[in-house]
Amino acid sequence: MNRQTIIAANWKMNGTLNLVNEMSNRLNQVKLADGVRVIVCPSFPYLAEMAVKLQHDNIYLGAQNVSEHEKGAYTGEVSTTMLREFAVKYVIVGHSERRNIYKETSLQVAHKVQALLAANITPILCIGESEQERMAGHTETVLAAQLQPVIDEVGIEKFNDVVIAYEPVWAIGTGKTASPEMAQETHQFIRQFLAEKDVNVANKVPLLYGGSVNAQNCEGLFAQADIDGGLLGGASLKVEEFSQICSTVKGS
Repeated sequence: MNRQTIIAANWKMNGTLNLVNEMSNRLNQVKLADGVRVIVCPSFPYLAEMAVKLQHDNIYLGAQNVSEHEKGAYTGEVSTTMLREFAVKYVIVGHSERRNIYKETSLQVAHKVQALLAANITPILCIGESEQERMAGHTETVLAAQLQPVIDEVGIEKFNDVVIAYEPVWAIGTGKTASPEMAQETHQFIRQFLAEKDVNVANKVPLLYGGSVNAQNCEGLFAQADIDGGLLGGASLKVEEFSQICSTVKGS
């Protein structure tokens, strides 16, 4: 079954107005293969400028986080309503940095997924294990424990409108990358875990790999049967490298 191929950029707390201008100008010229879409997720202050600058039919604006609350006395938070006003189509939730640094729980992540789906915004749901958890052989247990609360909250059918990004914590920003075979094995487990609930949904959900993906290793990773693209961090801040990855990735 053909699935959407997605290349998503997570700028994290990086970037400048100059980068917004340079990246949008370059991406507007990129020719994408059929079935490929690109998502750019800058920090909140740059959403408005990026929304104006991006002028490509298959390149979409994303955000890096969202509140599970619709509005109210939540200083510093951003709602789905606010994001929709800037034509944000995707939002990253559950990133390991949010889970580890800001102590977001899988239940809170599930509530954020619910809020996004209710607002017709696609969640990019991040899951992943630490190096200690992988070494102990707990990868599958950890991933299942991160997925199940979301399934319980929204129902497996709603995963037709969800993107899942597997990001092993030990490979994020470290220069370490899972081998294509290791990444495929884990992605296959994720798809099988979903298939236990609904085979049709499992076959449709795009599964992205993240963790020190770059122009040198992306081809081998994206060639795997259950890997449908990537969530890129450091490489997404490099205008030429990121545009090269976007233009060379093959569609479904």
